[in-house]
Amino acid sequence: MIVDEGDHGFGWLDPDDKLERCSHALLVEGKVWLVDAVFADGVAERARALGEPVGVIQLLDRHGRDCAAWSEGLGVPHHVVPSGALPFEFVPVVRSRWWREVALWWPERRVLVCGDALGTAAYFRAGAERLAVHPLLRLRPPRALVRLEPEHVLCGHGAGVHEDAAAAVREAIATARRRLPRAWLSSIRRG
Repeated sequence: MIVDEGDHGFGWLDPDDKLERCSHALLVEGKVWLVDAVFADGVAERARALGEPVGVIQLLDRHGRDCAAWSEGLGVPHHVVPSGALPFEFVPVVRSRWWREVALWWPERRVLVCGDALGTAAYFRAGAERLAVHPLLRLRPPRALVRLEPEHVLCGHGAGVHEDAAAAVREAIATARRRLPRAWLSSIRRG
């Protein structure tokens, strides 16, 4: 299913996937960057129709999804938890022994892409939250993302947020701890 479609590119997710994994193709000056990519029918053709694929970006160290296979199949570099030298900025989200993650910030388009840190998947959200911090990060939410003013938040789990996105990021981070018990309960019920 195609989601998050706009002049920045498009996203895709499998509505039957319990994890609600979402991947994105970003269009920068005729070049296509795939982010946290999983295989789905018709996506390769759609990405090539958008522009020339030039790289695959993996925002989280511990889940490769199909990034390595996309990289090999397209004959393009695979960037794992990058820190620079690409047409985007990368904001450190988690740096620990067990979890390394960056968020992709595209300031020219005001697009923020998060692998696991923020999501809209049902098991992330407490109640009616539009955007939520990952259940395991709620005790120490990614406060570095608050300084950004995105118009679009593209998530690695669930479809993105395109209305009042900056406010949604601020609210998700500000309420992460307070809503932790409700979020965990919600996650268990949906699991």
